[in-house]
Amino acid sequence: MGGCSSSGDTIPAPAPPPPARPPLPPGAIPGTMAADRDGDGVVDGYYTSDGVYHPTCVPPPSGSRGERG
Repeated sequence: MGGCSSSGDTIPAPAPPPPARPPLPPGAIPGTMAADRDGDGVVDGYYTSDGVYHPTCVPPPSGSRGERG
């Protein structure tokens, strides 16, 4: 009957689950990393997990330059 008794040997408790990830910011694409290639502080594209850079489409600046009317 001595084989069933434990002498201080206990199984450690399972590790707690990792904390949940924070939600993605607006405009973020899951699985990518934002890139600022020109260093102006504005994200101008993103890298996918395979390392390929993809530029984002930037709308032209608004203004009345070149417009008539």
